[in-house]
Amino acid sequence: MTKRFVSETTDCDFKAHVEHSRPKSWLKSVSAFANTIGGTVVFGIDDSTHEAIGIDNPQAEIEFISRMIHDRIDPIPHFEIALSGERAGAVIELRVPAGTHPPHYYRADGRREAYVRNGDRSELISSEHLNELILRGTNQTWDSLVSGISMDRASFTVLRAGYALRTGHDIDDADLISFGLVTDDGGYLTNAGALLADEPLIRHSRLFCTRWTGTRKEDPTDDGEFSGSLLTLLREGEAFVKRHNILSWKKTPNSRINLRCYSERAITEALVNALVHRSYLDLGSEVHIDMYDDRVDIISPGSMMKGPLPKDVMSTHVESHRRNPIVCDIFSRMNLMERRGTGLREICSATAAEDGYRSEFKPLFENGPHDFYVTLWNMKFERTPQVAPQVAPQVAPQVAPQVERLLRVMGNETLSLSDIMGRMGLSDKKNFRESYLVPALRSAVIEMTIPDKPNSSLQKYRRTHEA
Repeated sequence: MTKRFVSETTDCDFKAHVEHSRPKSWLKSVSAFANTIGGTVVFGIDDSTHEAIGIDNPQAEIEFISRMIHDRIDPIPHFEIALSGERAGAVIELRVPAGTHPPHYYRADGRREAYVRNGDRSELISSEHLNELILRGTNQTWDSLVSGISMDRASFTVLRAGYALRTGHDIDDADLISFGLVTDDGGYLTNAGALLADEPLIRHSRLFCTRWTGTRKEDPTDDGEFSGSLLTLLREGEAFVKRHNILSWKKTPNSRINLRCYSERAITEALVNALVHRSYLDLGSEVHIDMYDDRVDIISPGSMMKGPLPKDVMSTHVESHRRNPIVCDIFSRMNLMERRGTGLREICSATAAEDGYRSEFKPLFENGPHDFYVTLWNMKFERTPQVAPQVAPQVAPQVAPQVERLLRVMGNETLSLSDIMGRMGLSDKKNFRESYLVPALRSAVIEMTIPDKPNSSLQKYRRTHEA
């Protein structure tokens, strides 16, 4: 019986043959797996049917695979090669765990390139992600590096006051050194110290807040740009959302039910997550709070350290990988976060605890190639019924937020399914089709380039005129 493999994912790549003339076609996946969460390249799988078609002379191919990895991947990652299946349809499985000394480069033809996995694709690494891998490979983190900013330029009034209020203890200059905020000689700030100082010493450590009219980025009614200590950014972000977090109540025979647009605890948890886990290597980037009539999006630069993001964070444990461990330690000491990887679960739990919660208000998390998104739904928003086309054909159709995000990612380009998923940082094709692609097609905001052959391997998608 022919074995059928399900699909390519973030940790699985299919190849029909072992390419000898173009070994880069599969070696870039070796680099990508070693630089991210690990994975398996399966040789001998038909591209369209995902059925095992087998490999001729597997022993010779295994030797070639091993030789190419040793010759063209630097440093050489740990890997295992195994045969799977019956002899006539045997496939080669090349298993590559996450590397311990990244980045792992592909080197040939005068090139030296590093790759990462985005969705089901192996892509060239961005400069900021490459810098993170270099730091990880040398057992360093960005927030531990010396900033070059003299201690004389900084004050820690906000940190000292907040720490005393939340813990009952004072911070002295020796604590600043032991916490990793100041160098051992007391002369310079680390990057973590620069982030927590009162002054805006790191320009791109900023928070941009906007309240938009409607459900798209149109006609802002309120905005704010904030800089300074991360604790200041947290306080200002909470205050901005609270201004628009309308509270009402409903009386019952025995009690009063408070109805909020958003859980305040969920907002705080999402903001802390955005500020402490963001990538500060992406110069010119900021954390954004975008509030709409139906939701609030909190967007932080940098994807998750190690993915992919589980489909359901409530039932699946999310490993705790801290991009900025010194900053995380300070926030943990102040009881503003925990360090066990339950932050996303806490956002969901806090939202579900609200009196106005319904299942459709479950928070949405998206791990994009360059950013991490948290979407909290307005639990008091009532969608306006769509106007019938014969009454008002000029009115654009109402679409779900997932479809709006798909449209933003597509822009005006014509893209394949794997291209779209890669840009959105998604790997679950079934969930992508059900939550994004099919609703977008039904809403007539996107269309197929080959509508007569919906399952064509050449199929792509583009915006319609209505979108």
